[in-house]
Amino acid sequence: MPISLNIISSSFFSVTKYLRFVLIFSSLIYPSLSMAQSEYNPGLLAVKKMFADIEINALAEAYTGVGASSGLESGLFPIASTGVSTQPLVDAAEVFLSSLSPSLRIKAQYAVGTPEWRRWSNIDNGIYVRQGASFEEMNNEQKGAAWNLLSSSLSSEGVELSRSIMKTDQTLREINNDTLRYGEEKYFIKIMGVPSESEPWGWQLNGHHLAINYFILGDQVVVAPMFLGGEPVITETGRHAGNTIFQQEQAAGLQFVQSLDAGQRNVAIIEENKTSNTIQAEAWQDNLVLDYEGLLGQDLTEVQQDNLIDLISLFVNNIRDEHALVKMEEVIAHINDTYFSWVGGTEDDAVFYFRIHSPVILIEFDHQGPVGNPALARGVPTRQHIHVVVRTPNGNDYGKDLLRQHLALHPH
Repeated sequence: MPISLNIISSSFFSVTKYLRFVLIFSSLIYPSLSMAQSEYNPGLLAVKKMFADIEINALAEAYTGVGASSGLESGLFPIASTGVSTQPLVDAAEVFLSSLSPSLRIKAQYAVGTPEWRRWSNIDNGIYVRQGASFEEMNNEQKGAAWNLLSSSLSSEGVELSRSIMKTDQTLREINNDTLRYGEEKYFIKIMGVPSESEPWGWQLNGHHLAINYFILGDQVVVAPMFLGGEPVITETGRHAGNTIFQQEQAAGLQFVQSLDAGQRNVAIIEENKTSNTIQAEAWQDNLVLDYEGLLGQDLTEVQQDNLIDLISLFVNNIRDEHALVKMEEVIAHINDTYFSWVGGTEDDAVFYFRIHSPVILIEFDHQGPVGNPALARGVPTRQHIHVVVRTPNGNDYGKDLLRQHLALHPH
């Protein structure tokens, strides 16, 4: 049954609602999507085309960035030295590129201003086509060089989380007997531009439940959008039994909302019932219009502000330690202008969504309905499927604002 893209309006919020509809529709009309897949059938191909069309439609709109309905705020992201050398990233990227065969390098390297930056999604591999060189097709030397690039760019916590997220895809492969869509090596790396200490460049890691966009200009970095997810969040069977993700972030978010007094909680909770997926700033939402909502940072006590900063740091600290400190300084400077909002219950076992939104950072944490776990009821949010997105609003996702300023000074 074909679905026309004419039902998508020009607003990215409508695209978000449409994507939720497509996922539910797909599981109902094409039940084979949740069964073992080793080859394409007409239903799977139809859904594959559907998502390709959605991406084409989304990328046809010129990038502006996530912003409020009042418009984008300017002047938030000046070109300035951080004093943190990015030479280790340059070296690691050069080693990775030199390790690739000509055929893999063609797949892996793109111009820094390419639209490929915006091509990422958490859609399963079988129904979304990714670019870049995948771990699945690399030899051991190339895999080692790829992980060295990640280790040079991320903190030890970020590297461990990345490995653990990939492992959840291996678990999905096992419980679904599905080699087409799932696997811990179905993750792709792209290098944007030429690694340099002075010119703009970057890299992207893109797979089912992990997408990292890492822009570098001189000693400045922008690590956004960053999509993190996993299902199952706690693995009980198979090769990676005992693998867990997001337990600290989940507990910290719940602890923060529980620490609010009754009046503060009344402002922060924008919806008491969590009945579906709530996250809004995932793939293809680069121009999302999202107004500030919830409890304002200036209305927190000093202790509560410190707790909110600690909660934010759990997500920022996935990047390289020195640059995480730089980003947190930016976050703290805007803590009074930071909003915290909540959807769902606040009991110890509640399923929920929370959003932290300031002029310089947007974080969403969402308990999702099950997709790859056939043992759980469809359409009911669960703690076993979590999505997280971290963005830089007001035009600096993918380092776009820094790149714009650089090109104005140094036309290429």
